[in-house]
Amino acid sequence: MISTDKAKLQLGVIHQYLSEESYWAKNIPIEIVEKSISNSIAFGVYDKNEQVGFCRVISDLSTFAYLADVFVLENSRGNGLSKWLMEVVLEHPDLQGLRRWVLATEDAHGLYAQYGFVPLEKPQNFMNIRLANPYA
Repeated sequence: MISTDKAKLQLGVIHQYLSEESYWAKNIPIEIVEKSISNSIAFGVYDKNEQVGFCRVISDLSTFAYLADVFVLENSRGNGLSKWLMEVVLEHPDLQGLRRWVLATEDAHGLYAQYGFVPLEKPQNFMNIRLANPYA
């Protein structure tokens, strides 16, 4: 099952993965994970009552969305869950007609390309502020 019901989310599972296993949020405090979820559309992936995947979308619900914190736990990979999750996210009724979707990935370009994501056309037009290792 995939659900956007935040009451179903298992914060411990999400925090453990992000803080210990992800390359992008090592050592993230649980309070920041909680706040990020409360300010996003959060998608939980479940096998029976056990959370096995997650992602969230940060959006103004009219023009822009940023896909973040996407994961499927290692023991649940290889079953098409990440593809199913992407389909559900992109079909979400509140996220239709957006002018731009963005994401950052180090190793899943092939997955996202299947759903229309391409490298930035003009990366020189984009800027960011990035704190190196903010949770150390």
